[in-house]
Amino acid sequence: MTAHQTIPANREPHRRKVLILGANGRFGLAAAQAFAAAGWIVLAQVRRTPAPGMPGGARCLFTPVDDVGGIVAAAAGAEVVVHALNPAYTRWATELLPMARRGMDIAERLGARFALPGNVYNFGAGMPAVLDRDTPQQPTTRKGRLRVDLEAELRRRAPRLRSLVLRGGDFFGAGAGNWFDLVMLKSIERGRLAYPGTPTLAHAWAYLPDMAAALVALCEHPALPDCADIPFPGTTLTGDALLGAVEQAARASGLAEGREFRRGGMPWGVIRAGSLMVPIWREIAEMRYLWETPHALDGTAFRELVPGFRATPLDAALRATLRTLGKVSKQVQAVAA
Repeated sequence: MTAHQTIPANREPHRRKVLILGANGRFGLAAAQAFAAAGWIVLAQVRRTPAPGMPGGARCLFTPVDDVGGIVAAAAGAEVVVHALNPAYTRWATELLPMARRGMDIAERLGARFALPGNVYNFGAGMPAVLDRDTPQQPTTRKGRLRVDLEAELRRRAPRLRSLVLRGGDFFGAGAGNWFDLVMLKSIERGRLAYPGTPTLAHAWAYLPDMAAALVALCEHPALPDCADIPFPGTTLTGDALLGAVEQAARASGLAEGREFRRGGMPWGVIRAGSLMVPIWREIAEMRYLWETPHALDGTAFRELVPGFRATPLDAALRATLRTLGKVSKQVQAVAA
């Protein structure tokens, strides 16, 4: 018996069960941890060795998502299917919808709720400053139109498929691979920070451990609508305010002691000029508007459903993020050890 298969299937206590597709990814791993902490049986679908931090009691399924029947057989009894799969930015046009449809098929055959981490791409460059579940979705990018098409299919499949879209801002925390660590914190050890947009405009962020915990709370709600679209309020800050909070957390983590941080921006002109030759630059340039359009996610609907939810204080979230990314001084590492 492996460390990730500690309870034989025929002798496990009666607990609710969740299947997480793409459990090695940032959101998938955060979801696995949150559901396990809440007492659920976690079935973690992965393509390779479980990522560090995978809950010890999780059962890892190495069945590919293309094998819908195999996953359905292995995940019998799952009440929720978390779709944490996401293709590379350059492959959204060909892979996003087929991948999501396989996840929907799995959930539908299991009789489970399909839970999706949503984003703000749906609203487009003309989006208002505050986004709620009734805000018109008027995408202005290819990625936004794909997300609108994906969510429209969820509504078409209702009520035979129940769904939950938990819509958040830009992710941070729980691993690497997003704007926060690839751009903003890239050179933090050398005392440099970067911000991709206008630093005086508000931008929506979602600390992934909190968003994952919110997903669990909603999945446990006894009266969630069959087709639920819930904005997750997360944290909304101007670029200046966020970088100031990052600097404070960095100093507490032993970085750049005794000197001031330098702040820079994003070389959008270079990215735009090179986008014809570098595919990923083209995809990044298309989303620039998100950094030039102030936006926040309204938390009214979420708080009505989960009134007792408590978010992690920003300073604690940023310090945890720095630790996860290994961006702390050796002295702080030694104390933590």
